[in-house]
Amino acid sequence: MKYVHIKTFGCQMNERDSEIMAQLLANQGFQSCEAPEEADLALVNTCSIRDKAEQKVYSLLGQLRDLQAHCGRPRFIAVAGCVAQQEGERIMDRMPAVSLVMGTQQFYRLPELLARLEGGERRVAALDLSANFVIPAFQKAQKPALAQTAAVQRFVNIMQGCNNFCSYCVVPYTRGREISRPLADILEEVQTLVAQGVQEITLLGQNVNSYGKTNAVADQALRFPDLVRAVAATPGLKRLRFTTSHPKDLDERLMRCFAEVPVLCPHFHLPVQSGSNAVLARMNRGYTAESYLDKVATLRHFRPDITLATDFIVGFPGETEADFTETLRLLETVRFAASFSFKYSDRPQARAASFPDKIAEEVKAERLARLQAVQNAITLDTNRRLTGQTLDVLVESANSVKGQGRTPGNRVVHFQVAPGQELPLPGALVQVRIEQAGPHSLKGTLQKRR
Repeated sequence: MKYVHIKTFGCQMNERDSEIMAQLLANQGFQSCEAPEEADLALVNTCSIRDKAEQKVYSLLGQLRDLQAHCGRPRFIAVAGCVAQQEGERIMDRMPAVSLVMGTQQFYRLPELLARLEGGERRVAALDLSANFVIPAFQKAQKPALAQTAAVQRFVNIMQGCNNFCSYCVVPYTRGREISRPLADILEEVQTLVAQGVQEITLLGQNVNSYGKTNAVADQALRFPDLVRAVAATPGLKRLRFTTSHPKDLDERLMRCFAEVPVLCPHFHLPVQSGSNAVLARMNRGYTAESYLDKVATLRHFRPDITLATDFIVGFPGETEADFTETLRLLETVRFAASFSFKYSDRPQARAASFPDKIAEEVKAERLARLQAVQNAITLDTNRRLTGQTLDVLVESANSVKGQGRTPGNRVVHFQVAPGQELPLPGALVQVRIEQAGPHSLKGTLQKRR
């Protein structure tokens, strides 16, 4: 038996890529392990969206290098993902212990590339990035590996890459241009997962709203709302989500799905990044704060109970205090249930790296703290409004007399089981009466199964 240790940084797309690599290796006789010193292969799947994430990657590679020098394990160290695509063979120059570097389109070749190392090659790099790339259909090869894992939720890639070229973002350079998977491949993968007991599917893409627009799929007229409805029709699927959406490509056809597709969860992650039109223009986002708010109003018209989440970047080059105040005003207007907020950092190849009027780190930190304080207060208030209500919860884990799951609106719920009640297994849909609300989760008591 051979062992692989995988460490994943970054977004859900990276998580799914790591799953695929694990499944490919499982077909080659590998088993996962928690301790890198027990591994034949240590695989680091990387994110370069922010400088801090890249720094964490190199810190971990240093630890693996030292471990390898001390005890000879892991035998091979490999780097995949966005930092691998961005830095290429420079990673091996900087960290000679790394012997394999794979770009974001090349990790599908992992067994072949690893075989070259086992055959005696000291350094292997696969970094090609092509606009004509075809995302492999892996679901048949993955069936045995997936069957070994009882999972409640799974990610399914529907596309890869991005064509938007937001001025702060490296994704078009590290993941290439938009490539949509054929509908038949997606549906077969979803059907396979549901047959194995998966209850909830999340469709993944850098910009799911543009699915089918930029390369040929089986039906030239097929667009993302059509895909949502086709996936939702899968027998046995209980919940459907998707991420991430670009506001400029959000149309009424997709918004109507929240009212008309029963299994589509009323939760929408719609990154706004800033509330200032001047900043949005420099970011090359393609919308204004006013048009964003119009779409929020339309979403809430179709689905009044929809839970909205977003992303913010603070301290973008040239952001004034007035610009930041506009961001706070938008946050308070929409009252997002949650947001992910970050300080701006220059990224290689991104246009904003050359912009003047950079914001001082202490100013960025202060603005980020202010924004997060407002968001935390809003989240706590919206959570408290749910106390006393009975909510549907998909159980994700259960231990002794306690369980954890999520509402359709993506709120985490911790629940207790009353004496004499049977503890529901992961994957069960239950109802929980909410008795306590915190800033990050809800607590309650199990009422009944649905």
